[in-house]
Amino acid sequence: MTFAHPEYLISAEELSAKLESENLRIFDCAVHLIPNPKGGYQAESGQGTYDEGHVPGAAFLNQVAQLSDTSSALGFTRLPDSLLIQAFADAGINADCEVVFYSSGLTMWATRAWWLLHYCGHQRVAILDGGIEAWKEAGLGCSVESNTYASENWTSSVLPHRFVDQSDVVSAIDDARICTVNALSPEVYAGTGNHHYGRRGHIPNSVNVFYNSMLEDGKFRAPAVIRESLATAGLLDDRRIITYCGGGISATIDSFACLLLGKEDVAVYDGSMSEWVMDESLPLVEGNDP
Repeated sequence: MTFAHPEYLISAEELSAKLESENLRIFDCAVHLIPNPKGGYQAESGQGTYDEGHVPGAAFLNQVAQLSDTSSALGFTRLPDSLLIQAFADAGINADCEVVFYSSGLTMWATRAWWLLHYCGHQRVAILDGGIEAWKEAGLGCSVESNTYASENWTSSVLPHRFVDQSDVVSAIDDARICTVNALSPEVYAGTGNHHYGRRGHIPNSVNVFYNSMLEDGKFRAPAVIRESLATAGLLDDRRIITYCGGGISATIDSFACLLLGKEDVAVYDGSMSEWVMDESLPLVEGNDP
């Protein structure tokens, strides 16, 4: 069995063979979550790990500063559509580029960047499966020479069905045509353990598909394994899928996995739990049941 869209992933060896392509744009888009003494985590750019060694020719894409609305009270809120498209163009992307994202940290940062560019309507974007560790494990050399791409002119139209807002999620709670998916760990989903987002539990009637269950050593699991996991949770039936997490990052792994298998009616709740918990009137359910 193969993925319906294997072109969404690229191996280290495949990327190595393309390095001389003029239309190739490679970006390390890592973010590191650092424990905050006041509780929770704070986001830091992955620029430091990029500087220590990266795929030759790759540029660094700062998702904190370049792809997020820094005026928002929520972390990683996506930019308004026109500004997001312009941010990618400023990074060196146009309609003809073949784009590859990878992370020198957790895979979810690569899927987040992929989801944003896909949302902007770009057709040729892939993730380096396994990130920088897969590159090194393949025996391929890293560079410490910094690179940037010249800004481009790129106009595009977004795919509005790839994101939903809070009102859409509220409406989905009692809508049998929609499957809402929590991508966080089982402990956070149930409301147990130490980590939470200010209020414990999960959105009512949402099922739990831990994002890390899609991965093995940072790479996406075999197609048959992912299909079984998603099908068992009900993500591959005829319902629309809405994924959420803490801030719209790890949810993109579940959504990306659905697209890999050809499930197209999929969206991410960008505000996710960080936004949901701010409104005390919005319900949460504790425990292992939806």
